[in-house]
Amino acid sequence: MDLAFTPEEQAFREEVRAWVQNNLPKEISHKVHNALRLTRDDLQGWAKILGKKGWLGFGWPKEFGGPGWTAVQKHLFEEECALAGAPRIIPFGPVMVAPVIMAFGNAEQQKRFLPGIASGDVWWSQGYSEPGSGSDLASIKTRAERVGDKYIVNGQKTWTTLGQHGDWMFNLVRTSTEGKPQTGISFLLLDMKSPGVTVRPIKLLDGECEVNEVFFDNVEVPAENLIGEENKGWTYAKHLLSHERTNIADVNRSKRELERLKRIAKTEGVWDDQRFRDQIALLEVDIVALEMMVLRVLSAEKSGKNSLDIAGLLKIKGSEIQQRYAELMMLAAGPFAMPFIEEAMEAGWQGDATAGALGGFPGGVTANAPLASTYFNLRKTTIYGGSNEVQRNIVAQTVLG
Repeated sequence: MDLAFTPEEQAFREEVRAWVQNNLPKEISHKVHNALRLTRDDLQGWAKILGKKGWLGFGWPKEFGGPGWTAVQKHLFEEECALAGAPRIIPFGPVMVAPVIMAFGNAEQQKRFLPGIASGDVWWSQGYSEPGSGSDLASIKTRAERVGDKYIVNGQKTWTTLGQHGDWMFNLVRTSTEGKPQTGISFLLLDMKSPGVTVRPIKLLDGECEVNEVFFDNVEVPAENLIGEENKGWTYAKHLLSHERTNIADVNRSKRELERLKRIAKTEGVWDDQRFRDQIALLEVDIVALEMMVLRVLSAEKSGKNSLDIAGLLKIKGSEIQQRYAELMMLAAGPFAMPFIEEAMEAGWQGDATAGALGGFPGGVTANAPLASTYFNLRKTTIYGGSNEVQRNIVAQTVLG
């Protein structure tokens, strides 16, 4: 196993680094490096910049309009974007539903939906979780009844991330109650502007509405929006979840946040505490180990061997690392990590470098104010995308037999 990058791969990294540096808006990278609020315009603006370059679908093959990069090139692209302070690509369109449309959609569906995803013009949402059906997706109850050339959808989804911005949703619906629960699920593409769709934001502790409830009341969906075959949606959903779990690991963001943790520790005066530095060192070792695991997968792909099926392992370790760096940032900042004043955040002064002059934080420390928000938000990572307890069972069955 050769984990060293070739000269060609290093040259590719330099090309990506230079392009990102010249095209990533400075106000957006400042927000990302200091965990400040990103608006829809921030997120979609960066997506459109990437789309214009042809890099929003960075994992796509050339036949579908992607750059056709190797696994290593994709990794280097994500790493350079993360370290530069680029927002995470909202994955629901380019990373999650697009591969499903490519693999299981027909030519007309590919022609209709992929260009809007690649350009960043169309915002996609995920309709998976329901009340009582989170990790157990086989128990979904949202119903789609075929009536002529359309489906009539009734039911509810919940925890729909950024669903308030959604233009379209890929939706798991129940089309049959015969046989095993998994066999009666279908995969529909649904226009969120359709009559009967109601999006109700869920306000979180930090005042954000990151997640939503979505209700369907006799929503009409053209039958041509069915992906693949009716009642075969479970197969397509599993294909998509492998992409989601790998995306959740996000080792590159962890590398960037590790550097932020070190900055906060030095500014707050706890860097000289040997025990605290030991905790940072342990975290850094885990991040390096996670990166080595990712590079092992890339090495296997590059050499033509079967890729290691370790999406569950990546999700488990990646999510635990995210929670750990959030905890250490809170410990480093001490009481200055706790205050959260929504009105002040909206006014733009919490987390700003001028805050110290206003008496907010000693020395004008940046990014302390959002630390409590980040900590609470990242508690979800071990649950969504398939809880870590379930992932451990899957890994045990797959690896240990």
